[in-house]
Amino acid sequence: MKIYLASIFVDDQNKALRFYTDVLGFVKKTEVPLGGGALWLTVVSPDNPDGAELLLEPAGHPAVGPYREALVNDGIPLTQFAVDDVHAEFKRLSELGVRFTQEPMQMGPVTTAVFDDTCGNLIQIVHHA
Repeated sequence: MKIYLASIFVDDQNKALRFYTDVLGFVKKTEVPLGGGALWLTVVSPDNPDGAELLLEPAGHPAVGPYREALVNDGIPLTQFAVDDVHAEFKRLSELGVRFTQEPMQMGPVTTAVFDDTCGNLIQIVHHA
């Protein structure tokens, strides 16, 4: 068994696609119209285009808003992305205007940082020593 797909709720799929591709560097894998303006929209790492996909899922379900608001208010990231160097990625993303809620911090064998994805979520980047 392996992870095939993970989803993240976003306020606006087009805005999310621009952020996740133009800023974070993912590439679009799948775009299928579902009706009503919604898309089955996934991105992948350019280093592993056949690997796990991230579904940029519309945040329309009534439970999504309170759930995400509670996580953001408590500073809890919705998900994590692995990077080669948290400090370098922090610098790169900061220069692109990404707002971090936690600067790079070493926590035992990992270094982490947390940013706002502009789509309603906090995302943690992590590097294992």
